[in-house]
Amino acid sequence: MTGIRRQAVLLALAALGVVVACAGCAPSEQQDGHTSSAKTADAASSTAAPAAESSLASSSSAASSAQAEPEPAAQPEEQGRVVLGDEQFDAYLPLLEGKRVALYSNQTGIVGDVTSAEPLTMGEPGADLVAFGTAADGSAVSYGQHILDALAERGVNVTLAFGPEHGFRGTEDAGALVGDSVDEATGVPIRSLYGSNSQPSGADMEAFDTLVIDMQDVGLRYYTYYLTMYHLMDACASGGKEVIVLDRPNPNGFYVDGPILRDDCVSGVGELPLPVVHGMTWGELAQMINGEGWLSAGSGACNLSVVPCKNYTHATKTAIVSRPSPNLKDMRAVYLYASTCFFEYTAVSVGRGTDLPFEIYGSPYLDNGSYGISFTPQSIPGATNPPFLGVECLGVDLRDESLQAIWEQGINMDYVVSAYRDMQQTHPEVSFFGEPDAYGRYWIDLLTGTTDVKRQIEAGWTAQEIEAAWAGDVEQFVQQRAPYLLYD
Repeated sequence: MTGIRRQAVLLALAALGVVVACAGCAPSEQQDGHTSSAKTADAASSTAAPAAESSLASSSSAASSAQAEPEPAAQPEEQGRVVLGDEQFDAYLPLLEGKRVALYSNQTGIVGDVTSAEPLTMGEPGADLVAFGTAADGSAVSYGQHILDALAERGVNVTLAFGPEHGFRGTEDAGALVGDSVDEATGVPIRSLYGSNSQPSGADMEAFDTLVIDMQDVGLRYYTYYLTMYHLMDACASGGKEVIVLDRPNPNGFYVDGPILRDDCVSGVGELPLPVVHGMTWGELAQMINGEGWLSAGSGACNLSVVPCKNYTHATKTAIVSRPSPNLKDMRAVYLYASTCFFEYTAVSVGRGTDLPFEIYGSPYLDNGSYGISFTPQSIPGATNPPFLGVECLGVDLRDESLQAIWEQGINMDYVVSAYRDMQQTHPEVSFFGEPDAYGRYWIDLLTGTTDVKRQIEAGWTAQEIEAAWAGDVEQFVQQRAPYLLYD
């Protein structure tokens, strides 16, 4: 595509609502009108984001699979269905014309989130407990077309695919080494970008002109998929490659919470100065990465375009349709993950090796008689060697908490604080927080992004005092992210 023709295409797409943040372009001037507190919720404001309100033609027919795929169960666009970036083919296929394309995705890259099941509404009783891949009646669902297949079917020259933690199909254990492979359906080579191979190689970068990103995230700093996007954006900015983000809703996009990552807690589960819950979609986060100077090539160095969702706001409670990773099995786990993940690598199991990871927690050391459930972790797919394998744990079942309460409380430090207090009383010899790394940091330090929280828990602070201590971080971030938001 010639430079003149590309400019014409970009102007046309901008008129339709595609956000084009080319190298050197300033971020959107839209301001975030949300109030700030330790638990900052996103609410609709009178200042609408033009890109999110645009009326690009829906491509629901193009989202069907060449195989015997299910019919879309979602409501038509005119009735307010959230339309994903990936199903708006008219908005981004012109940008891929004549280009060698790389794709960053995984098993969640289903065009339009099409499934054979009726869409879940998070206000419906029990909807949060319907396991991903299962309909409300317990039957297995089938999925629509994957973005890789959709691009190949439309003649896009996909030369390479990148996969994150858990692999391109999302079946590997947390932290497991994932090797390179080849997609059986298309023959496209797949490069794993997790662990020691977090950066694309020079040969990889030579294999494409434009990177397309389509993946479902859950909006937490320690959920590492976005870090791979960051690394790819960094390489693309330095290598002069285009990046197109096909945006998706953030299921935890209705609030901001938690400490901002400190420099001394940078690790494989956190590299950017974000709070635990950042409340942004990937399109918004990509714009912030580009605009804040977090790329090695400098502010605005990435030739970035975003295809926003339609009919989405930060107040929207969206239900995703497939497991984003092996141990997030339903929407309740997605909502609780911001609070229960702090048990990782402590003396408390978060339920890995059971059917309810992140919805229960327990330990053989919580034996003071006040814990109402027991479970025994087993070796299962996605958790082949869980903590306390084969050992009975006593603990808490969080499935009885209402969704409204979980939404309102945001990060709830009471789970960790209570377990720590009880274990200190009955088993003071146990190292609740596990062992430090070579730099003296504990896993909870890396997850919270600061060494303060662990010290506060040990000093006897209440959960409310701990949460109040990061209110300033939340307020700071809400203001910092405002120019990059695409949605009310």
